[in-house]
Amino acid sequence: MKFRNKIIISFCLIIFVPIVLATAVLFSFQKIQIRAIEQNYGLKQEGYRYFSNSVQLLSRFTRGIYQELLEASQNRPEALLDAAFLDEKNAALEEKASYLIVRKDQEFVFIGESASPGLLTQLPEYGNADETADSGTYFDGEEQALVRQIDLRFADNETGSVFIVTRLEEMVPEVKSLAADILVSVILILVLTACMLSIWIYTSLMNPIKKLQIAAQNIKDGNLDFTLEPESNDEIGELCKSFEEMRQRLKDNTEEKINAERENKALISNIAHDLKTPITAVKGYAEGLIDGVADTPEKQEKYIRTIYNKANEMDTLINELTLYSKIDTNRIPYNFAKIRVSSYFADCVEEIGLDLESKNVGLSYFNYADEDVMIIADVEQLRRVIHNIIGNSVKYLDKQRGQINIRIKDVGDFIQIEFEDNGRGIAARDLPYIFDRFYRADTSRNSATGGSGIGLSIVKKIVEDHGGKIWATSKESIGTVMYLVIRKYQEVVNEQSIDN
Repeated sequence: MKFRNKIIISFCLIIFVPIVLATAVLFSFQKIQIRAIEQNYGLKQEGYRYFSNSVQLLSRFTRGIYQELLEASQNRPEALLDAAFLDEKNAALEEKASYLIVRKDQEFVFIGESASPGLLTQLPEYGNADETADSGTYFDGEEQALVRQIDLRFADNETGSVFIVTRLEEMVPEVKSLAADILVSVILILVLTACMLSIWIYTSLMNPIKKLQIAAQNIKDGNLDFTLEPESNDEIGELCKSFEEMRQRLKDNTEEKINAERENKALISNIAHDLKTPITAVKGYAEGLIDGVADTPEKQEKYIRTIYNKANEMDTLINELTLYSKIDTNRIPYNFAKIRVSSYFADCVEEIGLDLESKNVGLSYFNYADEDVMIIADVEQLRRVIHNIIGNSVKYLDKQRGQINIRIKDVGDFIQIEFEDNGRGIAARDLPYIFDRFYRADTSRNSATGGSGIGLSIVKKIVEDHGGKIWATSKESIGTVMYLVIRKYQEVVNEQSIDN
C-alpha cells in the first residue's frame, strides 16, 4: 500500500474512529449515568433532550415536589402554613440542592435553612407564576439560582406565593461525573487511536529502512552477493526495488570490470605470444644477413622478403589492437553513405580474388539481388568486415584446394551476404562463442592459425553498429558459412507529393 494511501487511511481513522468510539461511550454512559440520575432525582424516562438545557434539567429535579405543592395550593392552601408539612418538603428539596420559601402577602412565613438573604429581596411579585411548564426564573447575583413560583390564595383570601429555589452552583454530581467520564474516555480513545496508527506507520516504515541500512552496509563493505526483497508495494518498497536494481547493476559492473581486466590480460598475453613468433623470425633472418649466412643474392632476397612478411604480420596485429581499443571505447569513426550493393561487392570480390589466387584459393561470387538495391554503410568499415571474414576463412582452410563462395541475396527489407568456405569447420561447442572477444577455437595460439582472438568480435561490433546481424553455421571437416544481414535503403515517399 502506498504511503499516500496510508496517510489518507490514517487521517480517516483519526477522524472516524474517535467519533464512533465516543458515540459508543456516550450511549454506554447514557444507560448507566442517566439511569442513576433518574433514580436519585426521580426523573422519568421521557427522552434526554432536556440534558442539553440546564433550566429544564434542574426543573425536572424538583418536578415531583413542585406538583405536590401545586396540588396543595389548589386544594388545601392551609397546609402551606403548616410548619411540619413545610419542613418535610424543604428537607426533600435540600437533597436536590434546593430549598423552600413561602410568602403570604408581603411577609415570609417560611424560609429554608439554605436560603440566601440577598435572594429574598429579588423574588418576583404575586402573579408572575407559570404553572403550565417546567420553567422558572434564573437569578445571577451573589447566588446563581433557578426559582420556580406557585401563586395561591389562602383561606382568609390573602394572596401568597411558594418558591422552590435550586442552587446552580451545586448541580448534580452525576452530571459532572458524566462530563468528566466522557472527557477522559475521549482522551483515551484519541491516545489509543494515535498509538495504533503510530505503531502501524512505524513498523511499515522502519522495518524496510533497517533492511536498507543493512544492505547499504554490505555494499560499503564490498559485499554484493545478497538480495534485497521488498516487503510491500509502497514508496519504501519501490525504493527497495531501486536499491536492489542498483546492487545488481553494481555487481554486474564489478563482474564486467573483472572480466574486462581478465580479457585485457588475455589480450596482452595473446598479442605478446603472436608478436613473439614473427619477431623471433625477423631477428633470426636479420642475424643470418649480418653473419653472412645468406651468401647469395637469392638467399638474401628470400631473407629480406621473409622479414618483410613478418613485419606485415606484426603490423596487422597492431592495427587490430588499435581498432579493438576504439571498439572498446565506442570511438570507431563511421562515415555512412548510400552504397549500391552490386557494384560495391563486385569491386571487393575483384580485390580479394587477386590475393586469394596467389594463395591457391578459389573464389566464386553470386549476386541474386537487383542492380539498383542500395544500403547505408561505411565503405571502409564494411570492407574491413569482408576482409576479416575472408581472412579468417583462409586461415582455417585445410584442403589441398581451398574454395570460398560469396552470395548476395535479397530477403525482403534486408540484404543477406553469405561467406562459405570448405575449411575444417568449427566444433559445435565452440560455435556460440566465436564472436566473443579473445575467444580462440584453436588453442595452439600461434600467429599462423590462432590470431589475436578479436577479429570476429570487431566484425560483430561493426555489423551491429550498422543495424545488422551476423551469425554462423558450421560442420567439422566440411566448412563454415557466415551470414551477414544489413537493412536495405528505401526512399521515404512523401504522400503529399503523390497526391499532387
